[in-house]
Amino acid sequence: MNRLRNFGEWCRTTWIWIKSWFIQYHKVTVSYNAIYGDADDQVFENVPKIITQKEKLLTFINEDGCKISFSGADGLNYKIEEMD
Repeated sequence: MNRLRNFGEWCRTTWIWIKSWFIQYHKVTVSYNAIYGDADDQVFENVPKIITQKEKLLTFINEDGCKISFSGADGLNYKIEEMD
């Protein structure tokens, strides 16, 4: 069973590596206050697609294919960086 799990993880890692040749990935950092680097930040790496990017709404798809949405009444503090 352990070999099967390792093989599945290897296949997933290899597939992400092959897709990286064709897809530009992003690093998304969302902060609930104006200060980056404190405890309330959430960081998402290997984000292949950003769906909506507005002042009060941010929606994107993470590397597992799940749709993630952040919204804030007073606006969001987020930064999007392109990964190499």
